[in-house]
Amino acid sequence: MAQVFDRSSNALARFSLVLTGVIVVALGITLNELQRSPWVTRQGQRPDQPIPFSHKHHVEGLGLQCQYCHTSVEDSSYAGIPPTKTCMNCHAQIWTNAQLLEPVRQSWATGASIQWIRVHDLPDYVYFNHEIHVNKGIGCASCHGRVDEMPLMYEENTLQMEWCLNCHRNPASNLRPTSEIYNMAWAGPSTDHPVWCTSLDQSGPTSQNVSCTTADPTAGGPEVAQMQYPEPSGQGKTQSGFPMSPHPVEGGEGQLMASPLPLLKMPASYQKFTSQMELGKYLTAEYHIRTPEQLSSCETCHR
Repeated sequence: MAQVFDRSSNALARFSLVLTGVIVVALGITLNELQRSPWVTRQGQRPDQPIPFSHKHHVEGLGLQCQYCHTSVEDSSYAGIPPTKTCMNCHAQIWTNAQLLEPVRQSWATGASIQWIRVHDLPDYVYFNHEIHVNKGIGCASCHGRVDEMPLMYEENTLQMEWCLNCHRNPASNLRPTSEIYNMAWAGPSTDHPVWCTSLDQSGPTSQNVSCTTADPTAGGPEVAQMQYPEPSGQGKTQSGFPMSPHPVEGGEGQLMASPLPLLKMPASYQKFTSQMELGKYLTAEYHIRTPEQLSSCETCHR
């Protein structure tokens, strides 16, 4: 019986299998690069807003603080989009007839909100809380970039899960003193620009218990921290807020009077840091940051 297929069909079949594998691999790589591209992530894109608001002009030029417009950034899961009234606080007095600001005046007159286009828009299934990040030492620029240098707002980072997990696996690389949260130019400590930090050991949020400075605290003598005696057991406080002394002073009529205790000044012990990782590890412990395993848990973002 004659052969149905020629001997060269074997080579053709092998070539077809190899070609199919190459196409599948190339398609996978293409789709992977596509979902990371700005076409999908919108990274670097500047959407057309109703008003071309310039963060560079308002922040770098005029010196406005982030919290003036984004009022809920420290105590809410959302940073908040400022209402028209915030704009009119200034523009009721300056640039009152500028054509560029006509949508603001129209919104103020009608009560209709300005339809801003969200630049940093996470998927609905992702839960992101601004409050915990800001109060645990993550600066604005770590996620949003140098907003103070943006004439038009755009997305600096991809905000994809991979990008978030890279920070959650090593939060020390981005932690900073809470006093530097809104400092867009913060670059972390270095050999030429060290940072000194100390723990205040006081009540309140853990992030507020750390005091850092870029000036050598030992240059002009030992730095001191104000501390109060602990409230004695069984004793209350006076109406002025001072703790009552365990040995009250007798008053003019033989009554016991509470005497405020003086402040005790103790030398503060500062640690010097010359690299971001050293500072980050110190702040991780002082801020009581959860472990990378806990931070990378799916429940952190997906609820």
